[in-house]
Amino acid sequence: MLVHICCSVDSHFFLQKLKEKYPNEKFIGFFYDPNIHPYSEYRLRLLDVQRSCKKLGIPLIEGEYDYESWLRAVRGLENEPEKGERCRVCFDKRLEVAAKRAKELGEQRYTTTLLVSPLKSQEQLRQSAKRIDEKFGVKFVFEDFRSFGGTQLQAKVSKEEKLYRQDYCGCLFGLMQQRVKQEVIMDEMIAPITRQILPASIEERLAMYQKRMELEEKGIEYSIVRRRFLNYRLLRGFVKVEKEVVPSFILSYSHLRRDYAKARIEEIIDGVGYANRDEIRIVDLAFVQKFIEVQSMHQLYFEGLPFVIEQKIRQEVDGEYSLSPIVVLDKIPNRFEIYIYALSYKDVEEKLIIKDQDA
Repeated sequence: MLVHICCSVDSHFFLQKLKEKYPNEKFIGFFYDPNIHPYSEYRLRLLDVQRSCKKLGIPLIEGEYDYESWLRAVRGLENEPEKGERCRVCFDKRLEVAAKRAKELGEQRYTTTLLVSPLKSQEQLRQSAKRIDEKFGVKFVFEDFRSFGGTQLQAKVSKEEKLYRQDYCGCLFGLMQQRVKQEVIMDEMIAPITRQILPASIEERLAMYQKRMELEEKGIEYSIVRRRFLNYRLLRGFVKVEKEVVPSFILSYSHLRRDYAKARIEEIIDGVGYANRDEIRIVDLAFVQKFIEVQSMHQLYFEGLPFVIEQKIRQEVDGEYSLSPIVVLDKIPNRFEIYIYALSYKDVEEKLIIKDQDA
């Protein structure tokens, strides 16, 4: 039986139950989810599904990540609610590809782990499968493992197995609606041109879950814990000297009083230029080179700094709990203009703790 897989939180429990109910059945996992966005989130979910299937002894096939074709399929349905018409079209697309792959592999039966998701309509899935079965001559296996405490048991299993528990279905439009309702920033869609790994970003989680798999391969015990903290995203920023935009690097947690200011440097102390407005601090490239090797502002502009180095510089310049704008320029100017549009907000991130301190 081919099993379409959406994510490990659903698939691990669903596959466990399938193996219990069909002990003599051979299962093939099929990860096909072109709806997941951004691509880093897709990679993270695939990584966790690979780990899950390996633990369960089930072979896994990855389908094509044809995100653009998915966008064309749901065009005009962007504002549909969860369990609305967009979800139906999404189910049609994924189940049709799964049914085709089942036939290619000589399998006459297929199913989907979407059935166990408490956020999805089982009736929508049943209707989509009915149309596809008539079209391709295959049989969809409907299983309800959600009822009679199944959802609670699934949550217990996902926690015990340390699975990646995402907080949105994967769809860009569903995420937008969810974040608007929560009145929080959609930071999943924010990635700096420097390709920095920012706190609580998808890229940070991806790196952490890759590290987790490395620890498991070495037999090293670990825990994944969550912490609440103040997060930050720079949405736009620039510095002008003599009315020309110059290469700059704005450190995290930099805030202006009104997003824009004209300022001048009043004094320079220990390599730090102190401005007369908004508690702005300017440092030059030589100051940064005390903390990390960087050759030019061009390199800094496009590669950025590791977040931990940013915080070390902020600590050195302005101390703990500082929200002062701290900007790196090639040299400290006399006068300048600065624009910073940024947000600080409460957030939660996962942290990997290695129990074996000798590792």
